[in-house]
Amino acid sequence: MYTLIGADDRPYRSEVPGTLGGHRRGRLYGRLDCPSALRAIARGGYVKHRVFFADEATAVAAGYRPCAVCLPEHYRNWKAQRDENSLAADPRGASG
Repeated sequence: MYTLIGADDRPYRSEVPGTLGGHRRGRLYGRLDCPSALRAIARGGYVKHRVFFADEATAVAAGYRPCAVCLPEHYRNWKAQRDENSLAADPRGASG
């Protein structure tokens, strides 16, 4: 059995392993072979907060963002959307 994180950000048991890994404290997700995550795991500081997701939609629904290292296009899209939402929330825009 595997423990995955659901869209509600709560763990659940699964007979199938997750396809993506994440970091609970950083609220990010990425590929299981992410070089940045593998370096952090090798240093021993990442494993305690490691989580796994069945798919990207679940990670996003749980409030996690894409990794800039292993999912750069997804990260750029996420960042652009976040920046767009920030501008829409502040009618003065970036110039303040």
